[in-house]
Amino acid sequence: MELTNAIYERRSIRNYTPCEITEEEIKELIKSAQMAPSWKNSETARFYVAHSAEARDAVRQRLASFNKERTEGAGAFIVTTVVKGDSGYVRGEPTHLGNGFECFDNGLAVENLLLKAHEMGYGTLIMGLYHESELREYFNVPETEALVVVIAVGKADASPDAPERKALSEILTIK
Repeated sequence: MELTNAIYERRSIRNYTPCEITEEEIKELIKSAQMAPSWKNSETARFYVAHSAEARDAVRQRLASFNKERTEGAGAFIVTTVVKGDSGYVRGEPTHLGNGFECFDNGLAVENLLLKAHEMGYGTLIMGLYHESELREYFNVPETEALVVVIAVGKADASPDAPERKALSEILTIK
């Protein structure tokens, strides 16, 4: 698949057809995420995967109510976290973004994961509304990590149209 096609074709999926995703496919997604650049190659992104039906249901119950409905049938849920204080710092001093670099690095890893999922024929939905303390407890996430997003992965029930994008003149300055 051409990268340009994947960029323009990938959509956020809000309806899934029940499917099974293999552990090998999950590992392939995470390996792709791991190849993203990160501050001084710090690789602070961490991944917690709900793969079994029981684990998927447990994660869905910890999502905002509208996301519970939107993700029924997803084959896996991937919770991303970042190791706190390990990206965007020079000798313990934060750069102008501080822990913003940790989230930036996580975003790069997530983008790789989304594009790889699309290439593999899976749809995804990034969710930022969830019960953080409950997810942290379920996956036993240490306090040294900050939860960032939950990603549903599965077979799309429909292929939504691309949302309207802003005109380049609204977002681009060239001098």
